[in-house]
Amino acid sequence: MFSRLREDIASIMARDPAARSSWEVLTCYPGLHAIVLHRWANACWRHGFKWVGRFISHLARGLTGIEIHPAATIGRRVFIDHGFGVVIGETANVGDDCTIYQGVTLGGTSLSKGTKRHPTLERGAIIGAGAKVLGSFTVGEGAKVGSNAVVVKEVPAGATAVGNPARIIEKASESEREDAAAKMFAAY
Repeated sequence: MFSRLREDIASIMARDPAARSSWEVLTCYPGLHAIVLHRWANACWRHGFKWVGRFISHLARGLTGIEIHPAATIGRRVFIDHGFGVVIGETANVGDDCTIYQGVTLGGTSLSKGTKRHPTLERGAIIGAGAKVLGSFTVGEGAKVGSNAVVVKEVPAGATAVGNPARIIEKASESEREDAAAKMFAAY
């Protein structure tokens, strides 16, 4: 348990330039608190103590402003940054090393019990502030979802989805990025 906590803290320290110390992350980061409490709630849920899992989840939401259903699957080193208003549904699966910003919803589009209704985020996916990822599909490894995007269909690995409804934008090549940077600096 403590090794996973150390791993989470180190991951946050590496990804958040505003993090000044491990102590600060441990005591002042609600995203970390929500993940730790989710682990407890999820353990209760998996062992048949459903009400206890829901109650821990309920308390976590009150303490952190982040709602994670106790049945959701959350990987290692997941970083919920400025997490107020994040909602992660029951059948959501969040892979290792994902980053989720404030106001994100990983929600369902159906009311069918016993079926996968929520999205799967593969390793390293980044979901921007206010994005809504709705339905049972996959956001691929290393994919990015832009702020306030509404995503209702699969996002391929490494792609970026933006807009409402979300569309996949082309990944710029290294030379295109260099050309854009040169044009930007030429203006100065």
